[in-house]
Amino acid sequence: MNDADTITIRRASVDDAVVLARHRAEMFRDMGDLPDELYPQLVEATRAWMERGIPAGEYVAWLASPAGSDEVVAGAGVHLRTIIPRPRDRREIETGPQGLIVNVFTERAWRRRGVAERLMRELLAWTRENGIPRPILHASREGRPLYERLGFEASNEMKFRG
Repeated sequence: MNDADTITIRRASVDDAVVLARHRAEMFRDMGDLPDELYPQLVEATRAWMERGIPAGEYVAWLASPAGSDEVVAGAGVHLRTIIPRPRDRREIETGPQGLIVNVFTERAWRRRGVAERLMRELLAWTRENGIPRPILHASREGRPLYERLGFEASNEMKFRG
């Protein structure tokens, strides 16, 4: 049996804002993008955003716990954004909302055990069921193989260094 088979997945609520905020900060810390002195500030700003964004329907997330436990070992979310209508694949007009997958994080002890893939499959099923056929994400080097396995491909996006 795969470790992921013993995991329970549930939708996050506003009551989970603290754990979601900590996951986001840990994710950026793991990528080397968050210095220690900014960690508390990011956690607090994210908690406040989640407490507004979840009830407003701008953010939908899922959390993973070992069966029979309240311990959260991983999470993933989708930020729903309004987009300006644009052509899609030269066949139709895409109007949104656009789903930006964010905050995919697994506690170190649970990595490489299939938990993130379970979360992503749950998230992708939800996006399909809710009219968001082509969610996007920004992949870390470590996460890229999982996303490619799930059908994501690199795009032409660039980032301004400003």
